[in-house]
Amino acid sequence: MTLSSLDASEATASAPAPERISSIRAAAYRMRHHALNMGEVQGQGYVGQALGAADILAAVYGDQLRFRADDPHWEGRDRFLLSTGHYAIGHYAALAEAGIVPVEELETYGSDDSRLPMSGMSTYTPGMEISGGSLGHGLTIAVGMALGLRAQGSDSRIINFLSDGELDEGSTWEAAMGAHHHQLGKLTAVVDINALQADGATDTVLRTEPVTEKWEAFGWYTQRVDGNDAGALLAAFDNIASRSAAVGRPSVILCDTRVGRGVPLLENREKAHFMRIEEHEWQICREQLTAGYEGTASA
Repeated sequence: MTLSSLDASEATASAPAPERISSIRAAAYRMRHHALNMGEVQGQGYVGQALGAADILAAVYGDQLRFRADDPHWEGRDRFLLSTGHYAIGHYAALAEAGIVPVEELETYGSDDSRLPMSGMSTYTPGMEISGGSLGHGLTIAVGMALGLRAQGSDSRIINFLSDGELDEGSTWEAAMGAHHHQLGKLTAVVDINALQADGATDTVLRTEPVTEKWEAFGWYTQRVDGNDAGALLAAFDNIASRSAAVGRPSVILCDTRVGRGVPLLENREKAHFMRIEEHEWQICREQLTAGYEGTASA
């Protein structure tokens, strides 16, 4: 975990309880199975991103977000903005785990008249706050939403999920600068750093490192963690909650993840951004996911 030197005097939360970590790991495991089941409906898609981001989404929905499953538009809810609309398959898995979308509805993923299109759209899906994109400009929306909620006297938090590919966009950094200027302490950005985007490896498309130092320079409370480690993710969120010296600053958690996490067959696939998975491979994926999870749980 990397913390800005500006935050050296801030309180650090105690380590998350083991049962809390186990709960998030179990939720992420179930969500990965949901993602495989949805992917099989179409035979292809952004399955690798869903597997890679499952731990992050499990931590957000299972531990951080304030919501009402039976009332997705409840005014007092925290807002989760999925800027990367093509990660919708992972988000739907989280919404099902949270009870907002029925698990049985996942089998309609990407089908005609489904509420679960392949790219996230707020007009279709309960619990989907914005319509994202490959570069969804979610942080700019999040800044405006945070300003609006503050003007209304709301204490709701905003968690904006974006990708390392979106750090190529100038508007992302304009939003980062604006969030610090306006002291939007209720805003947290979560960046999935999986080192891959549609045109290839992120560092060959447009090198964005060193990202930690860049976010720090823009005035954000910055942490970098293993995004596939439930304990590290929970500790990072706890550190944000326990801050005392800089409560008005926005926060960012930079999450290093692996595309296809938990399924070696997909982790090692060269063409991983948008995957075509053969019919006979889906069951192999499930077996590998189960074997890996059971091996971790028994270790």
